[in-house]
Amino acid sequence: MTIEFETPKPILNQQVMLKTVAENMMRSVSREFDENEHSIPWDYVEFMHSAMRAMGGNGLAPRESENGKESSGKEKHPPIGYQLIATQIEALSWGDLGMYHCLPGGGLGAAAVYSAGSVEQRQKFLARFNEEKPTFAAMCMTEPGAGSDTSSILTRAVLDEKTNEWIINGEKIFVTGGDKSFTEYEKLGKGFIVVWASIDLIAGRAGMRAFVIESGTAGVKINKLEKKMGIRVSDTAAISLVDVRIPFENVLGSPTVEKTNTGFKGAMATFDATRPLVAASGIGVARAALEFLKEKLNENGIQIRYGLPRQKLSNIEREVIDMDIMLKSAWLMVLKAVWMADNKKPNAIEASMCKIKAGDVSTKITQKVVEILGPLGYSREFLAEKWFRDAKITDIYEGTGQINRLVVARQILGYSGKELR
Repeated sequence: MTIEFETPKPILNQQVMLKTVAENMMRSVSREFDENEHSIPWDYVEFMHSAMRAMGGNGLAPRESENGKESSGKEKHPPIGYQLIATQIEALSWGDLGMYHCLPGGGLGAAAVYSAGSVEQRQKFLARFNEEKPTFAAMCMTEPGAGSDTSSILTRAVLDEKTNEWIINGEKIFVTGGDKSFTEYEKLGKGFIVVWASIDLIAGRAGMRAFVIESGTAGVKINKLEKKMGIRVSDTAAISLVDVRIPFENVLGSPTVEKTNTGFKGAMATFDATRPLVAASGIGVARAALEFLKEKLNENGIQIRYGLPRQKLSNIEREVIDMDIMLKSAWLMVLKAVWMADNKKPNAIEASMCKIKAGDVSTKITQKVVEILGPLGYSREFLAEKWFRDAKITDIYEGTGQINRLVVARQILGYSGKELR
Protein backbone atom coordinates (compact mmCIF):
# COMPACT_ATOMS: atom_id res chain seq x y z
CA MET A 1 0.00 0.00 0.00
CA THR A 2 1.19 3.52 -0.74
CA ILE A 3 0.44 6.90 0.81
CA GLU A 4 -1.44 9.18 -1.58
CA PHE A 5 -0.88 12.94 -1.23
CA GLU A 6 -4.03 13.96 -3.06
CA THR A 7 -6.58 15.21 -0.55
CA PRO A 8 -9.46 12.70 -0.31
CA LYS A 9 -12.89 13.94 -1.34
CA PRO A 10 -14.51 13.61 2.13
CA ILE A 11 -11.85 15.98 3.47
CA LEU A 12 -12.20 18.45 0.60
CA ASN A 13 -15.95 18.56 1.19
CA GLN A 14 -15.43 19.68 4.79
CA GLN A 15 -12.66 22.23 4.32
CA VAL A 16 -14.89 25.16 3.40
CA MET A 17 -17.18 24.57 6.37
CA LEU A 18 -14.26 24.15 8.77
CA LYS A 19 -12.59 27.36 7.57
CA THR A 20 -15.87 29.26 7.95
CA VAL A 21 -16.32 27.98 11.50
CA ALA A 22 -12.68 28.70 12.37
CA GLU A 23 -12.90 32.28 11.12
CA ASN A 24 -16.38 33.29 12.25
CA MET A 25 -17.07 31.23 15.39
CA MET A 26 -13.57 30.79 16.80
CA ARG A 27 -11.08 33.40 15.67
CA SER A 28 -13.61 36.22 16.15
CA VAL A 29 -14.08 35.41 19.87
CA SER A 30 -10.63 33.98 20.57
CA ARG A 31 -9.48 36.88 22.72
CA GLU A 32 -12.77 37.06 24.63
CA PHE A 33 -12.55 33.45 25.82
CA ASP A 34 -8.84 33.76 26.53
CA GLU A 35 -9.69 36.60 28.92
CA ASN A 36 -12.54 34.64 30.55
CA GLU A 37 -10.88 31.36 31.46
CA HIS A 38 -13.07 28.23 31.66
CA SER A 39 -16.11 29.94 30.12
CA ILE A 40 -17.89 27.44 27.87
CA PRO A 41 -18.46 28.71 24.29
CA TRP A 42 -21.99 27.37 24.07
CA ASP A 43 -22.79 28.77 20.60
CA TYR A 44 -19.77 27.00 19.16
CA VAL A 45 -20.39 23.78 21.12
CA GLU A 46 -24.03 23.49 20.04
CA PHE A 47 -23.37 24.43 16.41
CA MET A 48 -20.50 21.95 16.07
CA HIS A 49 -22.53 19.20 17.67
CA SER A 50 -25.36 19.74 15.17
CA ALA A 51 -22.90 19.94 12.28
CA MET A 52 -21.06 16.78 13.29
CA ARG A 53 -24.30 14.85 13.68
CA ALA A 54 -25.32 15.99 10.21
CA MET A 55 -21.98 14.72 8.87
CA GLY A 56 -22.71 11.28 10.24
CA GLY A 57 -21.03 10.92 13.59
CA ASN A 58 -19.19 12.30 16.57
CA GLY A 59 -16.52 11.29 19.05
CA LEU A 60 -12.85 10.59 18.36
CA ALA A 61 -13.23 7.05 17.08
CA PRO A 62 -12.62 6.83 13.31
CA ARG A 63 -15.55 6.35 10.99
CA GLU A 64 -15.74 4.47 7.76
CA SER A 65 -16.35 6.78 4.82
CA GLU A 66 -15.97 5.07 1.49
CA ASN A 67 -14.00 2.15 2.88
CA GLY A 68 -14.75 -1.12 1.19
CA LYS A 69 -16.59 0.41 -1.74
CA GLU A 70 -15.24 -0.46 -5.13
CA SER A 71 -13.73 2.46 -7.02
CA SER A 72 -12.56 0.94 -10.30
CA GLY A 73 -13.90 -2.57 -9.92
CA LYS A 74 -10.60 -3.79 -8.47
CA GLU A 75 -9.14 -1.30 -6.00
CA LYS A 76 -10.74 -0.07 -2.81
CA HIS A 77 -10.55 3.43 -1.39
CA PRO A 78 -8.06 3.51 1.50
CA PRO A 79 -9.52 4.20 4.95
CA ILE A 80 -9.23 7.84 6.05
CA GLY A 81 -10.76 7.87 9.54
CA TYR A 82 -7.84 9.31 11.49
CA GLN A 83 -6.64 11.35 8.50
CA LEU A 84 -10.04 13.00 8.38
CA ILE A 85 -9.96 13.72 12.11
CA ALA A 86 -6.39 15.10 11.92
CA THR A 87 -7.41 17.48 9.12
CA GLN A 88 -10.44 18.65 11.09
CA ILE A 89 -8.33 19.23 14.19
CA GLU A 90 -5.65 21.16 12.29
CA ALA A 91 -8.28 23.45 10.75
CA LEU A 92 -10.12 24.07 14.02
CA SER A 93 -6.86 24.65 15.93
CA TRP A 94 -5.99 27.26 13.32
CA GLY A 95 -9.15 28.98 14.53
CA ASP A 96 -8.42 28.59 18.25
CA LEU A 97 -6.63 25.75 20.01
CA GLY A 98 -8.48 26.16 23.30
CA MET A 99 -11.88 26.21 21.61
CA TYR A 100 -10.93 23.13 19.60
CA HIS A 101 -10.65 21.36 22.96
CA CYS A 102 -14.27 22.38 23.56
CA LEU A 103 -15.32 20.43 20.48
CA PRO A 104 -18.17 18.17 21.59
CA GLY A 105 -17.38 14.49 21.35
CA GLY A 106 -15.33 11.82 22.95
CA GLY A 107 -11.80 13.18 22.92
CA LEU A 108 -9.29 11.02 24.76
CA GLY A 109 -12.08 9.32 26.67
CA ALA A 110 -13.61 7.94 23.47
CA ALA A 111 -10.16 7.05 22.13
CA ALA A 112 -9.54 4.94 25.25
CA VAL A 113 -12.85 3.12 24.83
CA TYR A 114 -12.10 2.56 21.16
CA SER A 115 -8.58 1.27 21.84
CA ALA A 116 -9.14 -0.82 24.97
CA GLY A 117 -12.88 -1.61 25.00
CA SER A 118 -14.90 -4.46 23.55
CA VAL A 119 -17.30 -4.11 20.62
CA GLU A 120 -20.21 -4.02 23.08
CA GLN A 121 -18.53 -1.29 25.15
CA ARG A 122 -17.85 0.80 22.06
CA GLN A 123 -21.48 0.56 21.06
CA LYS A 124 -22.68 1.42 24.55
CA PHE A 125 -20.45 4.37 25.37
CA LEU A 126 -19.65 5.89 21.96
CA ALA A 127 -23.22 5.96 20.67
CA ARG A 128 -24.15 8.77 23.07
CA PHE A 129 -22.05 11.26 21.10
CA ASN A 130 -24.67 11.13 18.34
CA GLU A 131 -27.58 11.95 20.67
CA GLU A 132 -29.48 15.23 20.80
CA LYS A 133 -27.34 17.03 23.39
CA PRO A 134 -23.59 17.57 22.98
CA THR A 135 -21.54 15.26 25.17
CA PHE A 136 -17.92 15.11 26.32
CA ALA A 137 -15.56 12.42 27.60
CA ALA A 138 -12.12 12.72 29.17
CA MET A 139 -9.24 10.44 30.13
CA CYS A 140 -7.80 10.52 33.65
CA MET A 141 -4.24 9.22 33.73
CA THR A 142 -1.88 11.70 35.43
CA GLU A 143 -1.56 11.74 39.23
CA PRO A 144 0.40 13.92 41.67
CA GLY A 145 3.04 11.19 41.89
CA ALA A 146 2.74 9.75 38.39
CA GLY A 147 3.16 12.07 35.46
CA SER A 148 5.20 10.83 32.54
CA ASP A 149 5.76 7.48 34.26
CA THR A 150 2.20 6.25 33.81
CA SER A 151 3.06 2.80 35.16
CA SER A 152 3.45 4.33 38.65
CA ILE A 153 -0.20 5.28 39.11
CA LEU A 154 -1.59 4.60 42.59
CA THR A 155 -5.33 4.92 41.96
CA ARG A 156 -6.79 1.58 43.00
CA ALA A 157 -9.79 -0.40 41.76
CA VAL A 158 -11.04 -3.26 43.95
CA LEU A 159 -13.85 -5.64 43.02
CA ASP A 160 -16.64 -5.97 45.58
CA GLU A 161 -17.70 -9.56 44.92
CA LYS A 162 -20.93 -9.19 46.88
CA THR A 163 -22.32 -6.43 44.67
CA ASN A 164 -20.17 -7.19 41.59
CA GLU A 165 -19.07 -3.55 41.52
CA TRP A 166 -15.67 -1.90 41.26
CA ILE A 167 -14.69 0.44 44.09
CA ILE A 168 -12.22 3.08 42.95
CA ASN A 169 -10.09 5.38 45.13
CA GLY A 170 -7.44 7.84 44.02
CA GLU A 171 -6.63 11.28 42.69
CA LYS A 172 -6.17 12.50 39.14
CA ILE A 173 -4.77 15.83 37.95
CA PHE A 174 -4.47 17.76 34.67
CA VAL A 175 -7.57 16.13 33.18
CA THR A 176 -8.30 17.91 29.91
CA GLY A 177 -12.03 18.53 29.63
CA GLY A 178 -12.69 16.84 32.97
CA ASP A 179 -15.30 19.34 34.10
CA LYS A 180 -17.39 19.25 30.90
CA SER A 181 -17.13 15.45 30.82
CA PHE A 182 -18.31 14.83 34.38
CA THR A 183 -20.26 17.83 35.66
CA GLU A 184 -23.94 17.59 34.76
CA TYR A 185 -24.60 20.81 32.85
CA GLU A 186 -28.19 21.30 31.72
CA LYS A 187 -27.13 21.81 28.11
CA LEU A 188 -24.96 18.67 27.98
CA GLY A 189 -25.73 14.99 27.59
CA LYS A 190 -24.43 12.31 29.94
CA GLY A 191 -20.66 12.24 29.56
CA PHE A 192 -18.01 10.10 31.19
CA ILE A 193 -14.41 9.99 32.32
CA VAL A 194 -12.07 7.06 31.74
CA VAL A 195 -9.97 6.51 34.85
CA TRP A 196 -6.79 4.45 34.66
CA ALA A 197 -6.33 2.51 37.89
CA SER A 198 -4.56 -0.60 39.17
CA ILE A 199 -6.34 -3.80 40.09
CA ASP A 200 -3.04 -5.06 41.58
CA LEU A 201 -0.34 -2.55 42.58
CA ILE A 202 2.27 -5.30 43.03
CA ALA A 203 1.76 -6.42 39.41
CA GLY A 204 2.86 -3.00 38.11
CA ARG A 205 1.94 -2.37 34.49
CA ALA A 206 0.18 -5.72 34.22
CA GLY A 207 -2.36 -4.48 36.77
CA MET A 208 -3.34 -1.31 34.92
CA ARG A 209 -6.93 -1.06 33.67
CA ALA A 210 -9.23 1.65 32.39
CA PHE A 211 -12.65 2.19 33.98
CA VAL A 212 -15.55 4.19 32.57
CA ILE A 213 -17.18 6.43 35.20
CA GLU A 214 -20.32 8.19 34.04
CA SER A 215 -21.16 11.79 34.92
CA GLY A 216 -22.92 12.26 38.24
CA THR A 217 -21.48 9.11 39.85
CA ALA A 218 -21.22 9.47 43.63
CA GLY A 219 -17.75 9.85 45.14
CA VAL A 220 -16.22 11.78 42.23
CA LYS A 221 -15.36 15.42 42.94
CA ILE A 222 -13.92 18.15 40.73
CA ASN A 223 -11.49 19.73 43.19
CA LYS A 224 -10.32 22.61 41.06
CA LEU A 225 -9.83 23.91 37.53
CA GLU A 226 -6.25 24.83 36.70
CA LYS A 227 -5.36 28.40 35.71
CA LYS A 228 -3.09 28.07 32.71
CA MET A 229 -0.75 29.97 30.44
CA GLY A 230 -2.52 28.85 27.26
CA ILE A 231 -5.64 27.07 25.96
CA ARG A 232 -7.44 28.94 28.73
CA VAL A 233 -10.98 28.31 27.49
CA SER A 234 -10.39 24.56 27.84
CA ASP A 235 -10.91 23.29 31.38
CA THR A 236 -8.14 21.25 33.00
CA ALA A 237 -9.41 19.59 36.15
CA ALA A 238 -8.10 17.97 39.32
CA ILE A 239 -10.40 15.09 40.32
CA SER A 240 -10.64 13.02 43.50
CA LEU A 241 -12.26 9.60 43.68
CA VAL A 242 -13.44 8.34 47.07
CA ASP A 243 -15.16 4.94 47.24
CA VAL A 244 -16.55 5.38 43.74
CA ARG A 245 -18.75 2.41 42.78
CA ILE A 246 -19.26 1.47 39.14
CA PRO A 247 -20.73 -1.60 37.39
CA PHE A 248 -18.44 -4.57 36.79
CA GLU A 249 -18.85 -4.25 33.00
CA ASN A 250 -17.37 -0.72 33.02
CA VAL A 251 -13.80 -2.08 33.05
CA LEU A 252 -12.14 -1.89 29.63
CA GLY A 253 -10.29 -5.10 28.90
CA SER A 254 -9.71 -8.14 31.07
CA PRO A 255 -10.79 -7.83 34.74
CA THR A 256 -7.91 -10.08 35.87
CA VAL A 257 -4.13 -9.62 35.98
CA GLU A 258 -2.34 -11.14 33.01
CA LYS A 259 1.35 -11.45 32.22
CA THR A 260 0.89 -9.77 28.85
CA ASN A 261 0.50 -6.22 30.25
CA THR A 262 -2.72 -5.83 28.26
CA GLY A 263 -3.88 -2.93 30.42
CA PHE A 264 -0.73 -0.90 29.89
CA LYS A 265 -0.72 -1.77 26.20
CA GLY A 266 -4.27 -0.45 26.00
CA ALA A 267 -3.13 2.88 27.43
CA MET A 268 -0.25 3.07 24.98
CA ALA A 269 -2.51 2.13 22.07
CA THR A 270 -4.68 5.09 23.00
CA PHE A 271 -1.69 7.42 22.76
CA ASP A 272 -0.55 5.86 19.47
CA ALA A 273 -3.92 6.91 18.05
CA THR A 274 -4.12 10.37 19.62
CA ARG A 275 -0.55 11.69 19.60
CA PRO A 276 -0.70 12.38 15.84
CA LEU A 277 -3.93 14.30 16.49
CA VAL A 278 -2.21 16.39 19.17
CA ALA A 279 0.54 17.04 16.63
CA ALA A 280 -2.08 18.18 14.11
CA SER A 281 -3.49 20.67 16.60
CA GLY A 282 -0.05 22.19 17.20
CA ILE A 283 0.50 22.50 13.47
CA GLY A 284 -2.80 24.37 13.16
CA VAL A 285 -1.64 26.98 15.70
CA ALA A 286 1.75 27.34 14.00
CA ARG A 287 0.07 27.80 10.62
CA ALA A 288 -2.15 30.54 12.06
CA ALA A 289 0.88 32.41 13.38
CA LEU A 290 2.93 32.01 10.20
CA GLU A 291 0.07 33.15 7.95
CA PHE A 292 -0.46 36.20 10.15
CA LEU A 293 3.24 37.06 9.90
CA LYS A 294 3.16 36.83 6.10
CA GLU A 295 0.07 39.04 6.04
CA LYS A 296 1.76 41.74 8.12
CA LEU A 297 4.95 41.54 6.08
CA ASN A 298 2.94 41.90 2.89
CA GLU A 299 1.14 44.95 4.30
CA ASN A 300 4.56 46.52 4.76
CA GLY A 301 5.71 45.73 1.23
CA ILE A 302 7.78 42.66 2.12
CA GLN A 303 7.05 39.68 -0.10
CA ILE A 304 8.76 36.33 0.23
CA ARG A 305 10.63 35.52 -2.99
CA TYR A 306 10.37 31.75 -3.12
CA GLY A 307 12.70 29.98 -5.53
CA LEU A 308 15.73 32.26 -5.26
CA PRO A 309 19.09 30.99 -3.94
CA ARG A 310 19.38 31.57 -0.19
CA GLN A 311 22.28 33.98 -0.60
CA LYS A 312 20.00 36.33 -2.57
CA LEU A 313 17.28 36.36 0.07
CA SER A 314 16.94 38.74 3.01
CA ASN A 315 17.26 37.33 6.51
CA ILE A 316 13.48 37.59 7.09
CA GLU A 317 12.80 35.76 3.82
CA ARG A 318 15.12 32.94 4.85
CA GLU A 319 13.47 32.67 8.26
CA VAL A 320 9.97 32.55 6.79
CA ILE A 321 10.97 29.91 4.25
CA ASP A 322 12.62 27.85 7.00
CA MET A 323 9.37 28.04 8.98
CA ASP A 324 7.42 26.93 5.91
CA ILE A 325 9.71 23.91 5.60
CA MET A 326 9.34 23.02 9.28
CA LEU A 327 5.56 23.27 9.11
CA LYS A 328 5.19 21.14 5.97
CA SER A 329 7.63 18.47 7.14
CA ALA A 330 5.77 18.18 10.47
CA TRP A 331 2.46 17.80 8.64
CA LEU A 332 3.89 15.05 6.42
CA MET A 333 4.95 13.16 9.54
CA VAL A 334 1.40 13.46 10.89
CA LEU A 335 -0.03 12.15 7.61
CA LYS A 336 2.23 9.11 7.77
CA ALA A 337 1.24 8.33 11.37
CA VAL A 338 -2.51 8.66 10.76
CA TRP A 339 -2.26 6.71 7.50
CA MET A 340 -0.67 3.87 9.44
CA ALA A 341 -3.39 4.07 12.09
CA ASP A 342 -6.11 3.99 9.43
CA ASN A 343 -4.52 0.95 7.83
CA LYS A 344 -4.13 -0.77 11.22
CA LYS A 345 -0.34 -0.76 11.06
CA PRO A 346 1.70 -0.43 14.29
CA ASN A 347 2.61 3.24 14.52
CA ALA A 348 4.05 3.77 18.01
CA ILE A 349 7.33 5.18 16.75
CA GLU A 350 5.70 7.34 14.05
CA ALA A 351 3.09 8.66 16.52
CA SER A 352 5.80 9.74 18.96
CA MET A 353 8.02 11.15 16.20
CA CYS A 354 5.33 13.39 14.77
CA LYS A 355 4.35 14.54 18.29
CA ILE A 356 7.99 15.47 18.98
CA LYS A 357 8.31 17.29 15.67
CA ALA A 358 5.05 19.20 16.04
CA GLY A 359 5.91 20.20 19.62
CA ASP A 360 9.23 21.64 18.46
CA VAL A 361 7.84 23.25 15.33
CA SER A 362 4.80 24.90 16.90
CA THR A 363 6.88 26.36 19.72
CA LYS A 364 9.68 27.60 17.46
CA ILE A 365 7.40 29.08 14.81
CA THR A 366 5.11 30.94 17.21
CA GLN A 367 8.12 32.26 19.14
CA LYS A 368 9.85 33.39 15.94
CA VAL A 369 6.66 35.10 14.73
CA VAL A 370 6.42 37.10 17.97
CA GLU A 371 10.13 37.94 17.65
CA ILE A 372 9.91 39.18 14.05
CA LEU A 373 6.74 41.20 14.69
CA GLY A 374 8.35 42.88 17.69
CA PRO A 375 5.88 45.12 19.58
CA LEU A 376 3.02 43.92 17.34
CA GLY A 377 3.78 40.35 18.29
CA TYR A 378 4.04 41.12 22.00
CA SER A 379 0.92 43.29 22.06
CA ARG A 380 -2.44 41.82 23.13
CA GLU A 381 -4.01 43.81 20.29
CA PHE A 382 -3.21 40.85 18.05
CA LEU A 383 -3.33 37.09 18.65
CA ALA A 384 0.35 36.33 17.99
CA GLU A 385 1.27 36.33 21.69
CA LYS A 386 -1.72 34.09 22.43
CA TRP A 387 -0.67 31.59 19.78
CA PHE A 388 2.78 31.56 21.38
CA ARG A 389 1.23 30.74 24.77
CA ASP A 390 -1.15 28.16 23.31
CA ALA A 391 1.46 26.35 21.22
CA LYS A 392 3.64 25.20 24.13
CA ILE A 393 1.05 22.70 25.34
CA THR A 394 1.73 20.62 22.21
CA ASP A 395 5.10 19.70 23.67
CA ILE A 396 3.69 18.85 27.11
CA TYR A 397 0.45 16.87 27.18
CA GLU A 398 -0.03 13.27 26.06
CA GLY A 399 3.64 12.59 26.68
CA THR A 400 6.24 15.35 26.92
CA GLY A 401 8.81 15.80 24.20
CA GLN A 402 11.39 14.14 26.45
CA ILE A 403 9.23 11.08 27.11
CA ASN A 404 8.38 10.68 23.44
CA ARG A 405 12.09 10.82 22.61
CA LEU A 406 12.56 7.95 25.06
CA VAL A 407 9.75 6.04 23.36
CA VAL A 408 11.42 6.50 19.97
CA ALA A 409 14.86 5.53 21.31
CA ARG A 410 13.48 2.37 22.94
CA GLN A 411 11.73 1.38 19.72
CA ILE A 412 14.83 1.93 17.58
CA LEU A 413 17.37 0.39 19.98
CA GLY A 414 15.16 -2.41 21.24
CA TYR A 415 15.40 -1.44 24.92
CA SER A 416 12.67 -1.86 27.52
CA GLY A 417 11.45 0.90 29.79
CA LYS A 418 13.57 -0.44 32.64
CA GLU A 419 16.71 -0.53 30.49
CA LEU A 420 16.39 2.99 29.08
CA ARG A 421 14.90 5.66 31.33
